[in-house]
Amino acid sequence: MSRPKLPRKSTSIDMTAMCDVAFLLLSFFILTTKFKPSEAITVNSPSSVASKVAPDKDIVLITIDKNGKVFLSLDDQEKLKFIATTLNTTKNLNLDVNKFAKSKFFGTSFSQLSSFLEIPEESRKGNLLPGIPCKDSATNELIDWMKIVNDSYQGQRVNLLLKGDNLSKYPSFKNVIYAFKKNDFLKFQMVTNPESVPLGSDLWKLNQSKSGIKED
Repeated sequence: MSRPKLPRKSTSIDMTAMCDVAFLLLSFFILTTKFKPSEAITVNSPSSVASKVAPDKDIVLITIDKNGKVFLSLDDQEKLKFIATTLNTTKNLNLDVNKFAKSKFFGTSFSQLSSFLEIPEESRKGNLLPGIPCKDSATNELIDWMKIVNDSYQGQRVNLLLKGDNLSKYPSFKNVIYAFKKNDFLKFQMVTNPESVPLGSDLWKLNQSKSGIKED
């Protein structure tokens, strides 16, 4: 007796629904993606193998670009308003407090701050600004900046970060540290580009021993 023949079914799959889902997902990601804006201050930080993560609040960031120009950034608008009010009182600058508090960074002398605040945010580029005067101890305006910053925190913890370009010269770094010391900022963190620990190095061996991994 011959085996009954089973009807053959088509192996083709209707991909229409899957294509629709794929295009919907693609459209969703395109519409919701936020592209990284161009940096106002371009800095190529040196690399390090440090695993400590920089804090994300109560930050005071000092940036040194490759030309040695110094910039200051804060993330707290209330403290920025305090700083603006203090500058108006002590230096008679007549700054717009609200504009000052919305500024993402500062990179000019005290005498030019009012003009700086009139520049549209998208046009404030570090390469077009002179930076905070910090060439020597006689004209180091960063000392005054750090004093007012310290007053704004009124004993609260300050997460002081220093981010320098790999091509910046030592004198710029030295003058920034001098301004820190003059205001009793004796601890700060360096911002670097993280990289993995080189295989076989002493630090790599130390990490291996701490994790309980034995070398072959």
